[in-house]
Amino acid sequence: MSTSTVAGRRSVLGSKDRVKTAVAAAVGTSVENYDFIAYGTASALYFGAVFFPESDRFVGTLLSFATLAVGFVMRPLGGAIGGYFADKLGRKPVLVAAMIVMGAATFLIGVLPTYEQVGVLAPILLVAIRMVQGLAFGAEWGGAITMAYEHAPWHRRGMFAAIPQSGNPLGIALASGVFAWSATLDGDWQWRTPFLLSAVLVIVALIVRSRLSESPEFQEARASGTTEKNPLLATLRDDWRSILRVIALRVVESFAYYSTATYLLNYITERNPDLRPVALGAITAASILAIAVTFLAGALTDRIGRRPVYIAGCTAAILFAFPMYLLTNTAHPALIVAVFIIGIGLIHASLTGTQGSLLTEQFRTATRTSGASLGYQVAAAIGGFAPLLAAALVGAFGWPGAALLYLGAAVVGLVGILATKETWGRAERERVLALVAEERRP
Repeated sequence: MSTSTVAGRRSVLGSKDRVKTAVAAAVGTSVENYDFIAYGTASALYFGAVFFPESDRFVGTLLSFATLAVGFVMRPLGGAIGGYFADKLGRKPVLVAAMIVMGAATFLIGVLPTYEQVGVLAPILLVAIRMVQGLAFGAEWGGAITMAYEHAPWHRRGMFAAIPQSGNPLGIALASGVFAWSATLDGDWQWRTPFLLSAVLVIVALIVRSRLSESPEFQEARASGTTEKNPLLATLRDDWRSILRVIALRVVESFAYYSTATYLLNYITERNPDLRPVALGAITAASILAIAVTFLAGALTDRIGRRPVYIAGCTAAILFAFPMYLLTNTAHPALIVAVFIIGIGLIHASLTGTQGSLLTEQFRTATRTSGASLGYQVAAAIGGFAPLLAAALVGAFGWPGAALLYLGAAVVGLVGILATKETWGRAERERVLALVAEERRP
C-alpha cells in the first residue's frame, strides 16, 4: 500500500485539493457512465428494431446485445492504453482525453442513420462507434479512481475512492431518467435525444476536470525516478496474480449490474410492454439510492476493512439470484421495483463502493493505474456479455438459465475476495491513525 511511504514526504491528511479532486472525478465518471449506459438502455429497448429490422424479434435482441458487448471487448485495450499513459505521463491528461473521445462518440450515435435509411451501413457505423466508446470508457476509470485515492487522507481512502464510484449510479440515474422522459417523444427522438443531450454533460465535466492538480503520489514517484519505463509490461510481469484477483472481484459486480439493468429490463418489457415505464423508473430510483450506498460502503471499509464489506455483497448476490426472477415473473409493479432496488441500489452499490480502494490497493504507485485498469476492464469485457448470455440461456432453458448465470458470477466474486488478503486490516488502520494524530498535533 502507498501508506508505507515515509510520512514526512507527504501529508497523511491528503492534498489540499482532495475534496475537489474526488468530486471532479465523480462528475466525469457520471458522464462517462451516462454515455456508456445510454447505449445499454437503447440496446434493450430500441436498437434491435432500429438497426436490425430484418431479423426476427429474438435474433434482433441478440444482435443488439452483441453490439453492446463489442464496446466491452474494447475496454481492456482502453484500460491498457489509459493505464500506461496515466502511470507514465500523469493521471490528469488521460482523464481529459478520455472524456473528449467518449463525448464525441456518444453524440455521433445520436445522429446515426437507421437501417431503414442506409441499410447495412447503419449497424456497421454503430459497431464502429461502440468500439470507440469502449476504448474511452476503458481508459477513464483507472485514472479517476487513482486520482481520488492518491489525493485522499490515508485513513479515509475507502471513502474518497468511493466518491468517483458514486458517479457510476449517478450517470446511470441520469441516463435512465432521460430515457424515461424521452419515451414520451415521437419516433426516433425517443432514442436519439439521450445521446444528443450528453454533449452538455461532457462540456461541464471537461471544465471541471481541466482544473484539477496532478496526483501527489505520481509527482513524487516521477521526482524520485521510481516510475516505470513501461508500466504495462511491469505490471504484467510482476503483478499478474493481482490482475487475476481484480478480474475475479470485478466479474461479480459487472454481471450484477448488466444482468439486472440491461437484460432484466429487456426481459420485463418483452413480456409485459406496459411495465416499461415502471422498470425504467425503478432503475432510476435504485440508481439514486446507489449513490448514497456506494459512498457509505466505501466509508464503512475505512472502519472495518475492505474484505468484510465485499464478502457481504457477494453473499447477498448469491442469495438473490433466483428470487430476482421469481419476483419479476409475478409482473407485480411493486415487486419489480423491489428487484431493482435490491439488485442495483444495495448489492451492486455495496460492491462498487468497496472496489475503489480494494482494487487500487493491489498495486504500487508506479503500476497502480495500469494494473487496476487492466484487471477491471478485462472483467468488464466478460461482464459485457451478460445480457447476450442471459438472453441465449433463457431462450434455451427459460429464466432459470439467467438466474444460474448471475449465481455463477457471484460465486466467482466470493472465491476472489476469499483469496485476496485484507489491504486495510486492524494493524494498518491503527498505524495510520497514529500517523494522523501525530500530524494533527500542534
